[in-house]
Amino acid sequence: MKSDLQIAKEAVMAPISEIAEKAGFLAEELEPYGKYKAKIDNSAYARLAEKPDGKLILVTAVNPTPAGEGKTTTAVGLADAMSMIGCKTILALREPSLGPVFGIKGGAAGGGYAQVVPMEDINLHFTGDLHAITAANNLLCALLDNHIFQGNALRIDKERVVFSRVLDMNDLHSINVGLGGEKNGVPRPDSFMITVASEVMAILCLAADLADLKERLGKIIVAYDLDGKPVTAADLQAHGAMAVLLKDAINPNLVQTLGKTPCLMHGGPFANIAHGCNSVRATRLALKAADYVVTEAGFGADLGAEKFMDIKCRLAGLSPDAVVLVASVRALKYNGGVAREELKIPNTDALKAGLPNLAAHVENMKRFGVPVLVAINRFDTDSEDELNVIKAFCAELGAKCALNEVFLKGGEGGIEMAEALKAMIASEPADYHPLYASELSLTEKIECVAKNIYGAADVAYSDEAKAKLADAEAAGYGSMPICVAKTQYSLSDDATKLCRPTGFTLNVRNIRVCAGAGFVVVLTGNILTMPGLSKEPAANRIDVDEAGEIVGLF
Repeated sequence: MKSDLQIAKEAVMAPISEIAEKAGFLAEELEPYGKYKAKIDNSAYARLAEKPDGKLILVTAVNPTPAGEGKTTTAVGLADAMSMIGCKTILALREPSLGPVFGIKGGAAGGGYAQVVPMEDINLHFTGDLHAITAANNLLCALLDNHIFQGNALRIDKERVVFSRVLDMNDLHSINVGLGGEKNGVPRPDSFMITVASEVMAILCLAADLADLKERLGKIIVAYDLDGKPVTAADLQAHGAMAVLLKDAINPNLVQTLGKTPCLMHGGPFANIAHGCNSVRATRLALKAADYVVTEAGFGADLGAEKFMDIKCRLAGLSPDAVVLVASVRALKYNGGVAREELKIPNTDALKAGLPNLAAHVENMKRFGVPVLVAINRFDTDSEDELNVIKAFCAELGAKCALNEVFLKGGEGGIEMAEALKAMIASEPADYHPLYASELSLTEKIECVAKNIYGAADVAYSDEAKAKLADAEAAGYGSMPICVAKTQYSLSDDATKLCRPTGFTLNVRNIRVCAGAGFVVVLTGNILTMPGLSKEPAANRIDVDEAGEIVGLF
């Protein structure tokens, strides 16, 4: 079988001007970055503003194996299949992070014959959006440290700095800054987050326009003063310069699938430690330009999809029309207790043991009032008996399902899925609503998600979390939605509790108010905001030869 990279390199890509025309964008709205990628100028929004929105389709998944379950691949193939059956479709995805590319995954733009291209560009520097976010974030950190060093007129308590530096790479977490003597700054502890988990990333993804972006940047809480009052980026007069660094990054990027379906790829927050959805600007633009918009949210439906519904749709006024829930034989066998190295061996008993995980996600998505289609992502090691077990179980659940073979067949392998989806949207109107009301307290929201989505029996809070929750409520942040950071491998906060655990306690160890983004991050279990590298990171296999050909990236 050809590798993803071979397939991508053999693809005959259309000039980005042709893809823009297919999507309905004008030549003057295009800002090309070479032959095959471009940004869409803000003027497109004004021209399309009065057009009715298309149908919004979210692709999500069951809890994955450590190898991932092909959610992005499914979204890409589904968009191509929708185009093939005559639906004007635009794909709206997140940008990959260099952390996973050089850490474990080695690429994040689909796979097989369901890819977004140019794949190498997308997985590496692309149009520089993530670098701009990193620079804007770290500019704020530099201005903060400089303010303290230059006399600290705002009386910042250096022990209560809450905004950290970022890097779009799996790297160090805790550091010390300001070392080297009086002329080099004021020493204090600091830390790194990965860029895609930063509040600046979330702000870029949730901002309506440049003015909204700058206002949100100004609300970022960077520290607290000696009286316990918050100090913001606006207090440091940093938000204007930060917005300058992001003025191009805020515009969505246009690329294409192997099937030449237009794709707006913009923003890249992780769903286990951030809100996990592509930008509101890209989604809104796609909805105006297309009849059907296929988007995705990271990891399992308990993470990305819940945040898509409770954060992105709530804050942006979006209303999804359907959910496509990706399930695979191997993911369900993994949740049934099969070791990763044995997932290719047929095992219907283990598959049946893992099916309650699928049921949990179907039930959870229906809580939001949106119809659900289960897409069975077929791998070459799946037996017919195993596939039939999932189909029969979906029938018992009363859930529609379709076979998904886009990895091997591209859009052709998604025709069954696309036709089932189109029929479902036509026959089952959505009645979207968030899971919880904004007026609930933060603890009530946490408990609502923990018990209704994860299946927890109770929630336990550390003393630090209790104190910070009380402070957040007192400061007026209680009306914000919550963004729970937890492991992607379990419905609980313990990665070893597979399938559909019950009777467990969700452990909240800390919270962080993201006033600019407009949500409160809830840190659970042992989740890290700066992932580490594996013993043999993907970077060790990546190289470039004398002719400039990249090897080992996928």
